[in-house]
Amino acid sequence: MRRLISRLAPTYAQKLTLLAAVPLVLAVAGIAIVVALQAKALADREINTLENQLIAAKKIELRNYVTQARNGFYFVYGSASPQDEAAKAQVAQILSAMIYGEEGQFFVYDFDGNALVSPRQTDRINKNYSGETDSAGTPVVDELIRIARAGGGYHTYLWPKPSTGVEAQMITYVTSFPSWRWAVGTGVYIDDILSSVASARADVLARVQRTFLYIGAITLAALLVVFGTGMLVNLRERRLADAKLKKLTQRVFDAQEEERGRVARELHDGISQILVGVRYALDNARRRLDRGDRRAAEPLGKGIDSLGEAISEVRRISRDLRPGVLDDLGLGPALKTLVEEFSRRTGITCRFNTVVFRNRLDNDAKIALYRIAQEALTNIERHAGATEVKVDLRGHRQGATLEITDNGRGIFTQEQGAGGLGLRNMQERMDQLGGSLSLETSSEGGTRVRASVPLTHLLPPEPSLGTSARNP
Repeated sequence: MRRLISRLAPTYAQKLTLLAAVPLVLAVAGIAIVVALQAKALADREINTLENQLIAAKKIELRNYVTQARNGFYFVYGSASPQDEAAKAQVAQILSAMIYGEEGQFFVYDFDGNALVSPRQTDRINKNYSGETDSAGTPVVDELIRIARAGGGYHTYLWPKPSTGVEAQMITYVTSFPSWRWAVGTGVYIDDILSSVASARADVLARVQRTFLYIGAITLAALLVVFGTGMLVNLRERRLADAKLKKLTQRVFDAQEEERGRVARELHDGISQILVGVRYALDNARRRLDRGDRRAAEPLGKGIDSLGEAISEVRRISRDLRPGVLDDLGLGPALKTLVEEFSRRTGITCRFNTVVFRNRLDNDAKIALYRIAQEALTNIERHAGATEVKVDLRGHRQGATLEITDNGRGIFTQEQGAGGLGLRNMQERMDQLGGSLSLETSSEGGTRVRASVPLTHLLPPEPSLGTSARNP
Protein backbone atom coordinates (compact mmCIF):
# COMPACT_ATOMS: atom_id res chain seq x y z
CA MET A 1 0.00 0.00 0.00
CA ARG A 2 2.82 2.36 0.87
CA ARG A 3 4.52 1.58 -2.43
CA LEU A 4 1.30 2.36 -4.31
CA ILE A 5 0.92 5.66 -2.43
CA SER A 6 4.56 6.56 -3.08
CA ARG A 7 4.12 5.82 -6.79
CA LEU A 8 0.95 7.90 -6.97
CA ALA A 9 2.51 10.80 -5.08
CA PRO A 10 3.40 13.62 -7.49
CA THR A 11 7.03 14.41 -8.12
CA TYR A 12 8.59 17.82 -7.59
CA ALA A 13 8.39 18.63 -11.31
CA GLN A 14 4.74 17.55 -11.40
CA LYS A 15 3.99 19.75 -8.40
CA LEU A 16 5.60 22.71 -10.18
CA THR A 17 3.56 21.96 -13.30
CA LEU A 18 0.36 21.77 -11.26
CA LEU A 19 1.31 24.98 -9.50
CA ALA A 20 1.62 26.65 -12.89
CA ALA A 21 -1.55 25.05 -14.29
CA VAL A 22 -3.95 25.74 -11.41
CA PRO A 23 -3.71 29.56 -11.63
CA LEU A 24 -4.10 29.29 -15.40
CA VAL A 25 -7.28 27.22 -15.04
CA LEU A 26 -8.69 29.55 -12.39
CA ALA A 27 -7.87 32.63 -14.46
CA VAL A 28 -9.42 31.19 -17.61
CA ALA A 29 -12.50 30.04 -15.68
CA GLY A 30 -12.90 33.51 -14.21
CA ILE A 31 -12.47 35.11 -17.63
CA ALA A 32 -14.99 32.69 -19.16
CA ILE A 33 -17.58 33.41 -16.47
CA VAL A 34 -17.11 37.18 -16.79
CA VAL A 35 -17.26 37.02 -20.59
CA ALA A 36 -20.40 34.84 -20.49
CA LEU A 37 -22.17 37.07 -17.97
CA GLN A 38 -21.26 40.22 -19.88
CA ALA A 39 -22.32 38.70 -23.20
CA LYS A 40 -25.62 37.48 -21.74
CA ALA A 41 -26.32 40.84 -20.10
CA LEU A 42 -25.55 42.69 -23.34
CA ALA A 43 -27.71 40.28 -25.34
CA ASP A 44 -30.56 40.64 -22.85
CA ARG A 45 -30.42 44.42 -23.19
CA GLU A 46 -30.41 44.20 -26.95
CA ILE A 47 -33.28 41.68 -26.99
CA ASN A 48 -35.32 43.78 -24.58
CA THR A 49 -34.67 46.82 -26.75
CA LEU A 50 -35.72 44.87 -29.84
CA GLU A 51 -38.86 43.62 -28.09
CA ASN A 52 -39.80 47.12 -26.98
CA GLN A 53 -39.20 48.47 -30.47
CA LEU A 54 -41.34 45.77 -32.08
CA ILE A 55 -44.15 46.28 -29.58
CA ALA A 56 -43.95 50.07 -30.07
CA ALA A 57 -44.23 49.53 -33.82
CA LYS A 58 -47.29 47.33 -33.27
CA LYS A 59 -48.86 49.99 -31.06
CA ILE A 60 -48.28 52.68 -33.69
CA GLU A 61 -49.78 50.35 -36.28
CA LEU A 62 -52.88 49.79 -34.11
CA ARG A 63 -53.34 53.48 -33.52
CA ASN A 64 -53.11 54.13 -37.25
CA TYR A 65 -55.74 51.43 -37.90
CA VAL A 66 -58.17 53.03 -35.44
CA THR A 67 -57.48 56.53 -36.71
CA GLN A 68 -58.03 55.48 -40.34
CA ALA A 69 -61.24 53.65 -39.43
CA ARG A 70 -62.54 56.64 -37.49
CA ASN A 71 -61.75 58.94 -40.40
CA GLY A 72 -63.66 56.57 -42.69
CA PHE A 73 -66.94 56.90 -40.88
CA TYR A 74 -66.53 60.17 -39.04
CA PHE A 75 -68.82 61.86 -41.56
CA VAL A 76 -71.59 59.64 -40.23
CA TYR A 77 -70.76 59.95 -36.55
CA GLY A 78 -70.08 63.68 -36.73
CA SER A 79 -73.54 64.57 -38.08
CA ALA A 80 -75.60 62.02 -36.09
CA SER A 81 -77.31 62.59 -32.78
CA PRO A 82 -76.85 60.28 -29.75
CA GLN A 83 -80.22 58.72 -30.44
CA ASP A 84 -79.64 58.16 -34.19
CA GLU A 85 -79.95 54.38 -34.33
CA ALA A 86 -79.64 54.31 -38.10
CA ALA A 87 -76.28 56.05 -37.98
CA LYS A 88 -75.13 53.67 -35.24
CA ALA A 89 -76.17 50.68 -37.33
CA GLN A 90 -74.35 52.09 -40.36
CA VAL A 91 -71.13 52.63 -38.40
CA ALA A 92 -71.39 49.17 -36.81
CA GLN A 93 -71.79 47.66 -40.25
CA ILE A 94 -68.73 49.51 -41.54
CA LEU A 95 -66.65 48.35 -38.55
CA SER A 96 -67.83 44.76 -38.95
CA ALA A 97 -66.58 44.79 -42.51
CA MET A 98 -63.11 46.15 -41.53
CA ILE A 99 -61.29 42.88 -40.90
CA TYR A 100 -57.61 42.43 -41.85
CA GLY A 101 -55.08 39.62 -41.86
CA GLU A 102 -55.97 36.25 -40.40
CA GLU A 103 -56.82 37.48 -36.90
CA GLY A 104 -57.44 41.27 -37.15
CA GLN A 105 -60.87 42.82 -36.43
CA PHE A 106 -62.52 45.85 -34.88
CA PHE A 107 -64.73 45.61 -31.80
CA VAL A 108 -67.27 47.91 -30.16
CA TYR A 109 -68.55 47.86 -26.56
CA ASP A 110 -70.91 50.34 -25.08
CA PHE A 111 -70.02 51.84 -21.73
CA ASP A 112 -72.32 49.34 -20.01
CA GLY A 113 -70.23 46.39 -21.26
CA ASN A 114 -72.43 45.16 -24.07
CA ALA A 115 -70.67 43.79 -27.18
CA LEU A 116 -72.00 45.63 -30.26
CA VAL A 117 -69.44 44.63 -32.93
CA SER A 118 -67.35 41.39 -33.06
CA PRO A 119 -67.12 40.17 -36.67
CA ARG A 120 -64.89 37.11 -35.99
CA GLN A 121 -66.74 36.11 -32.80
CA THR A 122 -70.39 36.87 -33.65
CA ASP A 123 -71.68 34.84 -30.71
CA ARG A 124 -70.52 37.64 -28.42
CA ILE A 125 -72.75 40.31 -30.06
CA ASN A 126 -75.54 41.81 -27.91
CA LYS A 127 -74.20 40.15 -24.74
CA ASN A 128 -72.90 41.92 -21.65
CA TYR A 129 -69.30 41.19 -20.65
CA SER A 130 -68.87 43.55 -17.77
CA GLY A 131 -66.41 42.02 -15.27
CA GLU A 132 -64.87 39.69 -17.87
CA THR A 133 -61.21 38.67 -17.26
CA ASP A 134 -58.68 36.58 -19.15
CA SER A 135 -57.20 33.28 -17.90
CA ALA A 136 -54.55 35.18 -15.94
CA GLY A 137 -57.20 37.25 -14.12
CA THR A 138 -56.58 40.49 -16.05
CA PRO A 139 -59.76 42.61 -16.49
CA VAL A 140 -60.65 42.94 -20.17
CA VAL A 141 -63.93 44.69 -21.06
CA ASP A 142 -64.13 46.92 -17.98
CA GLU A 143 -60.53 48.03 -18.52
CA LEU A 144 -61.15 48.74 -22.23
CA ILE A 145 -64.17 50.89 -21.31
CA ARG A 146 -62.18 52.71 -18.62
CA ILE A 147 -59.35 53.48 -21.09
CA ALA A 148 -61.82 54.66 -23.74
CA ARG A 149 -63.64 56.94 -21.32
CA ALA A 150 -60.25 58.35 -20.33
CA GLY A 151 -59.58 59.36 -23.94
CA GLY A 152 -58.00 56.23 -25.41
CA GLY A 153 -54.94 54.06 -24.92
CA TYR A 154 -53.45 50.56 -24.95
CA HIS A 155 -54.29 47.41 -23.04
CA THR A 156 -52.50 44.03 -23.04
CA TYR A 157 -54.23 40.75 -22.09
CA LEU A 158 -54.65 37.14 -23.13
CA TRP A 159 -57.30 36.43 -25.76
CA PRO A 160 -58.17 33.32 -27.81
CA LYS A 161 -57.25 33.48 -31.48
CA PRO A 162 -60.29 33.25 -33.76
CA SER A 163 -58.48 30.83 -36.08
CA THR A 164 -57.33 28.33 -33.46
CA GLY A 165 -59.09 29.19 -30.21
CA VAL A 166 -55.75 29.09 -28.42
CA GLU A 167 -55.01 31.95 -26.06
CA ALA A 168 -52.23 34.34 -27.03
CA GLN A 169 -51.06 37.70 -25.80
CA MET A 170 -52.82 40.64 -27.49
CA ILE A 171 -52.18 44.36 -27.51
CA THR A 172 -55.30 46.49 -28.06
CA TYR A 173 -55.75 50.16 -28.83
CA VAL A 174 -59.16 51.57 -27.87
CA THR A 175 -60.76 54.98 -28.28
CA SER A 176 -64.24 56.34 -27.54
CA PHE A 177 -67.22 57.80 -29.28
CA PRO A 178 -68.38 59.78 -26.23
CA SER A 179 -71.74 60.96 -27.61
CA TRP A 180 -72.72 57.37 -28.42
CA ARG A 181 -70.97 55.98 -25.28
CA TRP A 182 -68.99 53.53 -27.41
CA ALA A 183 -65.53 52.04 -26.86
CA VAL A 184 -64.10 51.27 -30.31
CA GLY A 185 -60.79 49.50 -30.87
CA THR A 186 -58.76 46.76 -32.48
CA GLY A 187 -55.88 44.53 -31.44
CA VAL A 188 -53.01 42.42 -32.71
CA TYR A 189 -51.46 39.28 -31.31
CA ILE A 190 -47.81 39.59 -30.37
CA ASP A 191 -47.01 35.88 -30.08
CA ASP A 192 -44.83 36.23 -33.18
CA ILE A 193 -42.84 38.91 -31.39
CA LEU A 194 -42.56 36.77 -28.27
CA SER A 195 -41.50 33.79 -30.40
CA SER A 196 -38.83 35.90 -32.09
CA VAL A 197 -37.61 37.13 -28.70
CA ALA A 198 -37.58 33.59 -27.31
CA SER A 199 -35.68 32.42 -30.38
CA ALA A 200 -33.18 35.24 -29.93
CA ARG A 201 -32.73 34.33 -26.26
CA ALA A 202 -32.18 30.69 -27.16
CA ASP A 203 -29.65 31.76 -29.77
CA VAL A 204 -27.85 33.85 -27.13
CA LEU A 205 -27.73 30.90 -24.74
CA ALA A 206 -26.38 28.71 -27.54
CA ARG A 207 -23.71 31.29 -28.32
CA VAL A 208 -22.75 31.50 -24.64
CA GLN A 209 -22.47 27.73 -24.48
CA ARG A 210 -20.33 27.71 -27.61
CA THR A 211 -18.17 30.42 -26.06
CA PHE A 212 -17.69 28.21 -23.01
CA LEU A 213 -16.75 25.32 -25.25
CA TYR A 214 -14.27 27.43 -27.20
CA ILE A 215 -12.70 28.76 -24.00
CA GLY A 216 -12.59 25.24 -22.58
CA ALA A 217 -10.90 23.95 -25.72
CA ILE A 218 -8.37 26.79 -25.65
CA THR A 219 -7.75 26.15 -21.93
CA LEU A 220 -7.28 22.44 -22.55
CA ALA A 221 -4.84 23.17 -25.35
CA ALA A 222 -2.95 25.61 -23.11
CA LEU A 223 -2.83 23.02 -20.31
CA LEU A 224 -1.55 20.40 -22.70
CA VAL A 225 1.14 22.82 -23.85
CA VAL A 226 2.04 23.59 -20.22
CA PHE A 227 2.17 19.92 -19.26
CA GLY A 228 4.03 19.01 -22.43
CA THR A 229 6.55 21.79 -21.92
CA GLY A 230 6.91 20.82 -18.28
CA MET A 231 7.54 17.20 -19.21
CA LEU A 232 10.09 18.18 -21.84
CA VAL A 233 11.86 20.51 -19.42
CA ASN A 234 11.72 17.81 -16.75
CA LEU A 235 13.20 15.21 -19.09
CA ARG A 236 15.86 17.64 -20.26
CA GLU A 237 16.78 18.63 -16.71
CA ARG A 238 16.84 14.99 -15.69
CA ARG A 239 19.18 14.15 -18.56
CA LEU A 240 21.39 17.08 -17.65
CA ALA A 241 21.32 16.06 -13.99
CA ASP A 242 22.20 12.48 -14.93
CA ALA A 243 25.05 13.71 -17.11
CA LYS A 244 26.32 15.96 -14.32
CA LEU A 245 26.00 13.11 -11.83
CA LYS A 246 28.01 10.86 -14.11
CA LYS A 247 30.68 13.52 -14.49
CA LEU A 248 30.72 14.11 -10.74
CA THR A 249 30.94 10.39 -10.05
CA GLN A 250 33.77 10.04 -12.51
CA ARG A 251 35.46 13.06 -10.96
CA VAL A 252 35.15 11.50 -7.51
CA PHE A 253 36.62 8.28 -8.83
CA ASP A 254 39.46 10.22 -10.46
CA ALA A 255 40.10 12.11 -7.24
CA GLN A 256 40.11 8.86 -5.27
CA GLU A 257 42.51 7.25 -7.71
CA GLU A 258 44.74 10.32 -7.68
CA GLU A 259 44.77 10.35 -3.88
CA ARG A 260 45.46 6.63 -3.76
CA GLY A 261 48.28 7.06 -6.26
CA ARG A 262 49.73 9.92 -4.22
CA VAL A 263 49.59 7.89 -1.01
CA ALA A 264 51.08 4.89 -2.81
CA ARG A 265 53.92 7.04 -4.13
CA GLU A 266 54.50 8.50 -0.69
CA LEU A 267 54.62 5.03 0.83
CA HIS A 268 56.85 3.61 -1.91
CA ASP A 269 59.22 6.52 -2.35
CA GLY A 270 59.37 7.50 1.31
CA ILE A 271 58.47 4.98 3.96
CA SER A 272 59.25 1.91 1.88
CA GLN A 273 62.77 3.13 1.07
CA ILE A 274 63.39 4.12 4.67
CA LEU A 275 62.16 0.74 5.99
CA VAL A 276 64.37 -1.06 3.47
CA GLY A 277 67.32 0.96 4.82
CA VAL A 278 66.31 0.05 8.39
CA ARG A 279 66.20 -3.64 7.43
CA TYR A 280 69.69 -3.54 5.91
CA ALA A 281 71.01 -1.67 8.94
CA LEU A 282 69.50 -4.24 11.31
CA ASP A 283 70.87 -7.14 9.19
CA ASN A 284 74.32 -5.54 9.24
CA ALA A 285 74.14 -5.06 12.98
CA ARG A 286 73.04 -8.72 13.48
CA ARG A 287 75.92 -10.04 11.33
CA ARG A 288 78.39 -7.94 13.24
CA LEU A 289 76.99 -9.19 16.54
CA ASP A 290 77.29 -12.77 15.31
CA ARG A 291 80.95 -12.16 14.52
CA GLY A 292 81.46 -10.44 17.84
CA ASP A 293 82.34 -7.20 16.07
CA ARG A 294 82.20 -4.29 18.49
CA ARG A 295 81.12 -1.95 15.63
CA ALA A 296 77.61 -3.41 15.62
CA ALA A 297 76.25 -0.35 17.44
CA GLU A 298 76.99 1.88 14.43
CA PRO A 299 74.48 0.31 11.93
CA LEU A 300 72.05 -0.22 14.81
CA GLY A 301 72.07 3.51 15.53
CA LYS A 302 71.54 4.28 11.84
CA GLY A 303 68.58 1.91 11.78
CA ILE A 304 67.05 3.57 14.83
CA ASP A 305 67.46 6.99 13.19
CA SER A 306 65.91 5.71 9.96
CA LEU A 307 63.03 4.20 11.93
CA GLY A 308 62.36 7.57 13.57
CA GLU A 309 62.40 9.15 10.10
CA ALA A 310 59.84 6.57 8.96
CA ILE A 311 57.63 7.40 11.92
CA SER A 312 57.82 11.09 11.04
CA GLU A 313 56.96 10.31 7.43
CA VAL A 314 53.91 8.29 8.53
CA ARG A 315 52.79 11.19 10.67
CA ARG A 316 53.22 13.57 7.75
CA ILE A 317 51.15 11.41 5.44
CA SER A 318 48.49 11.03 8.13
CA ARG A 319 48.47 14.78 8.66
CA ASP A 320 48.02 15.38 4.95
CA LEU A 321 45.07 13.02 4.89
CA ARG A 322 43.44 14.48 8.02
CA PRO A 323 45.47 16.89 10.19
CA GLY A 324 44.75 16.38 13.88
CA VAL A 325 45.59 19.99 14.65
CA LEU A 326 42.56 21.02 12.56
CA ASP A 327 40.24 19.31 15.04
CA ASP A 328 42.25 20.11 18.16
CA LEU A 329 43.23 23.77 17.68
CA GLY A 330 41.21 25.02 14.73
CA LEU A 331 41.79 26.25 11.19
CA GLY A 332 44.31 28.99 12.02
CA PRO A 333 46.95 26.76 13.67
CA ALA A 334 46.36 24.03 11.07
CA LEU A 335 47.02 26.47 8.21
CA LYS A 336 50.04 27.85 10.00
CA THR A 337 51.51 24.34 10.35
CA LEU A 338 50.70 23.59 6.69
CA VAL A 339 52.39 26.79 5.51
CA GLU A 340 55.49 26.20 7.65
CA GLU A 341 55.95 22.63 6.41
CA PHE A 342 55.37 23.81 2.82
CA SER A 343 58.07 26.44 3.26
CA ARG A 344 60.55 23.93 4.74
CA ARG A 345 59.88 21.37 2.01
CA THR A 346 59.98 23.72 -1.00
CA GLY A 347 62.26 26.52 0.19
CA ILE A 348 59.65 29.08 -0.85
CA THR A 349 59.28 32.05 1.48
CA CYS A 350 55.82 31.93 3.08
CA ARG A 351 53.99 34.39 5.29
CA PHE A 352 50.85 33.50 7.17
CA ASN A 353 48.55 36.17 8.63
CA THR A 354 45.29 35.80 10.47
CA VAL A 355 43.03 38.10 12.44
CA VAL A 356 41.80 36.52 15.65
CA PHE A 357 38.01 36.51 15.75
CA ARG A 358 35.71 34.95 18.31
CA ASN A 359 33.32 33.32 15.84
CA ARG A 360 34.47 29.77 15.12
CA LEU A 361 34.00 28.06 11.78
CA ASP A 362 31.93 24.89 11.67
CA ASN A 363 33.55 21.62 10.70
CA ASP A 364 32.53 21.70 7.03
CA ALA A 365 33.91 25.20 6.51
CA LYS A 366 37.21 24.35 8.25
CA ILE A 367 37.76 21.25 6.12
CA ALA A 368 36.83 23.06 2.89
CA LEU A 369 39.20 26.02 3.51
CA TYR A 370 42.01 23.71 4.62
CA ARG A 371 41.68 21.54 1.50
CA ILE A 372 41.57 24.63 -0.70
CA ALA A 373 44.78 25.86 0.93
CA GLN A 374 46.37 22.43 0.38
CA GLU A 375 45.34 22.37 -3.26
CA ALA A 376 46.47 25.95 -3.88
CA LEU A 377 49.91 25.33 -2.30
CA THR A 378 50.27 22.11 -4.28
CA ASN A 379 49.52 23.97 -7.52
CA ILE A 380 51.98 26.71 -6.59
CA GLU A 381 54.67 24.10 -5.98
CA ARG A 382 54.00 22.30 -9.26
CA HIS A 383 53.18 25.11 -11.69
CA ALA A 384 53.74 28.64 -10.39
CA GLY A 385 57.51 28.86 -10.07
CA ALA A 386 56.96 31.35 -7.24
CA THR A 387 59.51 32.53 -4.68
CA GLU A 388 57.07 34.05 -2.20
CA VAL A 389 53.62 33.05 -0.96
CA LYS A 390 51.20 34.92 1.30
CA VAL A 391 48.33 33.21 3.12
CA ASP A 392 45.75 35.39 4.84
CA LEU A 393 42.74 34.23 6.91
CA ARG A 394 40.28 36.64 8.48
CA GLY A 395 36.67 36.90 9.59
CA HIS A 396 34.31 39.75 8.73
CA ARG A 397 30.64 40.68 8.82
CA GLN A 398 29.79 38.52 5.83
CA GLY A 399 31.65 35.41 7.04
CA ALA A 400 35.28 34.36 6.63
CA THR A 401 37.77 34.66 3.74
CA LEU A 402 40.96 32.81 2.88
CA GLU A 403 43.41 34.42 0.43
CA ILE A 404 46.50 32.73 -1.02
CA THR A 405 48.76 34.93 -3.15
CA ASP A 406 51.99 34.06 -4.99
CA ASN A 407 54.40 36.03 -7.16
CA GLY A 408 54.95 33.35 -9.79
CA ARG A 409 53.58 32.96 -13.27
CA GLY A 410 50.32 31.79 -11.73
CA ILE A 411 48.12 28.74 -11.62
CA PHE A 412 45.29 30.47 -13.49
CA THR A 413 46.53 29.65 -16.98
CA GLN A 414 48.02 26.38 -15.92
CA GLU A 415 44.99 24.93 -14.16
CA GLN A 416 41.80 26.69 -15.19
CA GLY A 417 42.70 26.89 -18.84
CA ALA A 418 43.30 23.15 -18.85
CA GLY A 419 40.20 22.44 -16.85
CA GLY A 420 42.25 21.17 -13.90
CA LEU A 421 40.65 18.80 -11.44
CA GLY A 422 42.06 20.76 -8.50
CA LEU A 423 40.25 23.98 -9.34
CA ARG A 424 37.01 22.08 -9.97
CA ASN A 425 37.29 20.45 -6.57
CA MET A 426 37.91 23.82 -4.95
CA GLN A 427 34.90 25.33 -6.70
CA GLU A 428 32.63 22.43 -5.77
CA ARG A 429 33.64 22.71 -2.10
CA MET A 430 32.60 26.37 -2.11
CA ASP A 431 29.38 25.61 -3.94
CA GLN A 432 28.42 23.06 -1.31
CA LEU A 433 28.91 25.69 1.40
CA GLY A 434 27.10 28.43 -0.52
CA GLY A 435 30.37 30.37 -0.68
CA SER A 436 32.43 31.80 -3.53
CA LEU A 437 35.80 31.12 -5.13
CA SER A 438 37.69 33.56 -7.34
CA LEU A 439 41.05 33.54 -9.11
CA GLU A 440 42.65 36.74 -10.26
CA THR A 441 46.04 38.22 -11.06
CA SER A 442 47.77 39.54 -7.97
CA SER A 443 49.69 42.80 -7.66
CA GLU A 444 52.96 40.81 -7.70
CA GLY A 445 52.12 39.38 -11.09
CA GLY A 446 51.17 35.96 -9.78
CA THR A 447 47.76 34.62 -8.84
CA ARG A 448 45.42 35.32 -5.96
CA VAL A 449 43.00 32.61 -4.84
CA ARG A 450 40.16 33.96 -2.67
CA ALA A 451 37.68 31.59 -0.98
CA SER A 452 34.83 33.01 1.10
CA VAL A 453 32.30 31.18 3.26
CA PRO A 454 29.04 32.89 4.35
CA LEU A 455 28.19 33.95 7.87
CA THR A 456 25.93 30.92 8.31
CA HIS A 457 29.03 28.73 8.75
CA LEU A 458 30.34 30.73 11.72
CA LEU A 459 29.42 29.47 15.16
CA PRO A 460 28.62 31.87 18.02
CA PRO A 461 31.49 32.60 20.41
CA GLU A 462 31.89 30.43 23.47
CA PRO A 463 31.60 32.01 26.94
CA SER A 464 35.24 31.26 27.78
CA LEU A 465 38.10 33.32 26.39
CA GLY A 466 40.40 30.36 25.95
CA THR A 467 42.45 29.57 22.92
CA SER A 468 39.89 27.17 21.48
CA ALA A 469 37.28 29.94 21.44
CA ARG A 470 39.61 32.44 19.90
CA ASN A 471 41.00 30.43 17.01
CA PRO A 472 38.92 30.25 13.82
